[in-house]
Amino acid sequence: MVTAIGGIGVGEQIVKALRIAGGYRIIGADVNPEVPQSLLVDEFDTLPRANDPRYLDELLRIARQYSASAIFYGSEAELRVMSEESERIRDAGFFLPLNPAEVIEAGMDKMATMRFLESNGFSTPRSTTITDLDAALEIDYFPAVVKPVYESGGSRDVHIVQSADELRLLIQLMPAKTLMIQEYVGRPDAEYTVGVLHDMDGRFVNSIALHRRLDGLLNIRHSTPNRTKRQELGSELVISSGVSHGFVDRFPQVTKTCERIAASLGVFGPVNIQCRLVGNEVYVFEINPRFSGTTSIRAMFGYNEPDVLIRRHLLGEDVETRFPYGKGLVLRSLTETLVPGGQDH
Repeated sequence: MVTAIGGIGVGEQIVKALRIAGGYRIIGADVNPEVPQSLLVDEFDTLPRANDPRYLDELLRIARQYSASAIFYGSEAELRVMSEESERIRDAGFFLPLNPAEVIEAGMDKMATMRFLESNGFSTPRSTTITDLDAALEIDYFPAVVKPVYESGGSRDVHIVQSADELRLLIQLMPAKTLMIQEYVGRPDAEYTVGVLHDMDGRFVNSIALHRRLDGLLNIRHSTPNRTKRQELGSELVISSGVSHGFVDRFPQVTKTCERIAASLGVFGPVNIQCRLVGNEVYVFEINPRFSGTTSIRAMFGYNEPDVLIRRHLLGEDVETRFPYGKGLVLRSLTETLVPGGQDH
């Protein structure tokens, strides 16, 4: 069973990866009864939102109704609930590929992520949390990226500021009460999204990287001309969206560092690390303790994280450490789906 399969998020990616693997009966769920991804699954049902008191009971009811063996979270909101209720879900007999609560918290709290990286000797952009305009006066590194401390997945509510005046104006407009101000580092053509996979016993399995192409409306969240004196950052300052594409390979210069980060963090399952290569240094600006928005892209090359975890833990198969996979360029675009039976609004 895969939740939150609608939209273009992680749930859809897991469904696509399992379809590529083949041999699975997939139950999909979403809060929206009309999603094109319902055509990708064998059974489809609706769930309440993750903050609804009925959510967990409904999740377990649907999983039992369709005889699911495993439950995969498709959104960060559901990840939090499933983490809090992981014992109940597993006691009900379902395989739940979920990182430990402390790993999830360290990744979802963006400032905790930076503290972890700094304390373990990894390169990070300068980062500060602020709660008011007075605190903004202390920021002296620009350009900077402004993001909520929690839940900025898909680059939601993430902005670039190039001066103290821009920062003060943005703070007055942002809905989040606590913001992280992070130094903008590196060029857009040196950005990577890296997957490091451990099994549910904490043993390293493999790693993969996608060298992002930031070249269109689909994969760029925000772009603005560089008006600072820091020309080493390039002519455009860019924030990627949650829809990534580009060239897939092992890229050992970045994956080796990310493997050490995952090991230090104590990962059980998947982790996705966002970084830029600045010279010979890997600067990490975000860690997502979950499956990636590029899960299906990786699966296209034989690096299928949901399938690997199912085969190792549910089917009892041996999975080779650093198993071989392909490399190549993948580009994404919009598609249209005619949904049978869609309501007339």
